[in-house]
Amino acid sequence: MLLTSPPILQFKTLSLTTPFLHGSTPLLFKPTTAAPPPSAVTFPVIKAMKTLQGRVVCATSDKTIAVEVVRLAPHPKYKRRIRLKKKYQVHDPLNQFKVGDIVQLEKSRPISKNKTFCAVPVPPRTRSKVKPEGEELGIPLESES
Repeated sequence: MLLTSPPILQFKTLSLTTPFLHGSTPLLFKPTTAAPPPSAVTFPVIKAMKTLQGRVVCATSDKTIAVEVVRLAPHPKYKRRIRLKKKYQVHDPLNQFKVGDIVQLEKSRPISKNKTFCAVPVPPRTRSKVKPEGEELGIPLESES
């Protein structure tokens, strides 16, 4: 086994210059100069869980409302879809919701032992156009002629 140069010299000629050495990496994107505006929500919203929607059933406590969420689930034995109801204690910091209001629940950090949701108002549904009576088929009624 013949070596033409000593092994130490072989390592000295090896160059290890990459941009990833010693923690220096090239910038792959330009940093943004403007920070996003802070949101008006007082508690951080957790987007891992879907938001729920329900009806306010109790609003007597201060900054707390009880919301009943109705969902459809199959019956374990008969496989028919049944309505399952569950009540959640929800944080209402401004006491703006009354009994019967429809609200959306967003998951947040635990506020108390039973409250981990914040209430958000749901915009009212727009009603479809109501057709004027008598013109359903485009034929005038006998009373109109």
